[in-house]
Amino acid sequence: MNIAVDTLETPALTKAQLAEMLFEQIGLNKRESKDMIDAFFDLVAHSLVEGHDVKITGFGNFQIRTKAPRPGRNPRTGEPIPIEARRVVTFHASQKLKEQIQEQDDHASRLLP
Repeated sequence: MNIAVDTLETPALTKAQLAEMLFEQIGLNKRESKDMIDAFFDLVAHSLVEGHDVKITGFGNFQIRTKAPRPGRNPRTGEPIPIEARRVVTFHASQKLKEQIQEQDDHASRLLP
């Protein structure tokens, strides 16, 4: 699966590109493809907001983590400021995804002179 990125920014896979791939590779119409991608990400986001981890076999885990309050510092003024407790999402790649990335990295390094 090749993903073309037409931008000068860091390459990113967008929801629109995912929908286009569903259209081209599976044969869903463009509206169904967009709706399916939107529904998938809405479901993932809703699960995370509710405090549930999301595990995608062969890809990785999205987990909610609660960070404790801590002292911080304004980098411009050096003034101490409190950083409140908050919930954050973390992602941990599966072993299978890590291996695929490593294989790609190993393959690329063999191509370099």
